[in-house]
Amino acid sequence: MSKQTPDPLQEDLRDLGFGSRVSEQARLRLLNRDGSFNVARSGLSFVQRLNLYHTLLEMSWGRFILTFFATYCFINLLFTAGFLLCGPQALIGAKGITFVERFREAFFFSVDTFTTVGYGNLSPGTLAADILSMLDAFIGLSAFALATGLLFARFSRPTARIMYSHKALVAPYHGITSFQFRIANQRRSQLFQVDVNVVMTRLVEKHGHRTREYIQLPLERRNVLFFPLHLTVVHPITEQSPLYGLTPQQVAAAETEFLVQISAIDDIFSQTVHSRMSYRFDEMTWGAKFVDPFEPSDDGIVRVDMRKFHIHQPAELPAPEVHETNGSAKVGS
Repeated sequence: MSKQTPDPLQEDLRDLGFGSRVSEQARLRLLNRDGSFNVARSGLSFVQRLNLYHTLLEMSWGRFILTFFATYCFINLLFTAGFLLCGPQALIGAKGITFVERFREAFFFSVDTFTTVGYGNLSPGTLAADILSMLDAFIGLSAFALATGLLFARFSRPTARIMYSHKALVAPYHGITSFQFRIANQRRSQLFQVDVNVVMTRLVEKHGHRTREYIQLPLERRNVLFFPLHLTVVHPITEQSPLYGLTPQQVAAAETEFLVQISAIDDIFSQTVHSRMSYRFDEMTWGAKFVDPFEPSDDGIVRVDMRKFHIHQPAELPAPEVHETNGSAKVGS
């Protein structure tokens, strides 16, 4: 019976959405360690690229606070310049003579107006100053309304903070070997109905050129109902595994990458959260096993030392078996 030739269209449909051009690229990481896609778009105008709302939601808390503080200072500096341009009579009660003294009074008057504090020591003295004060207060009220909405959106948006082990291991597993890594929930909230998917991608020769193939790896446990502790995700390297019989050099030559997708339900928000990550061939350790993080306890509480989460130690892999295939030897694990 002749071997059926793979359909190129069906091969393209298994590229997970990265596209055939990406699949043909070498020395390319598909997923970054932080879960973002390794993609940069160019050719868009500033207006097309502008997405302030999503940017403010996705940035870190430190950058978020710094951005709002910088914007707050910048707006008040603009109104300070406006009050100074209105002349010395713009602010009733101002006593500054030098430029620095007038600048200080105008700046803090703008801050008082922007925040609607209004201490009463200064007040606008001209029509231009009245108009600037009106605009200052309006922008201040609008800015605080926007900030409140963004703060609520950031707090109410369910996200997952999954900790991944620094390295993926090729470790002993019930007399054979396995590809494995650890995950843990960094938040105090509980996750349940956890679903883990691992896809292996590597460069292979197909149809006369080098392209990527994407293979869903069967796992020891793909679904877990509860996730209170850490979990070791295990892919047994059996004879049906795409890793069977491969050496570290072969895995590196194929520029192998393991794409990890995790979804779970957060019990606080009762909504589905997601997490992504990937391990490249140079982020794998062969012949090692994870250190047991559990600690003895006499108080009836299960205790796990998370300082041992990433630690692994050398382990002897089972001796490889040699299989004869059409007169050539194939090494298996």
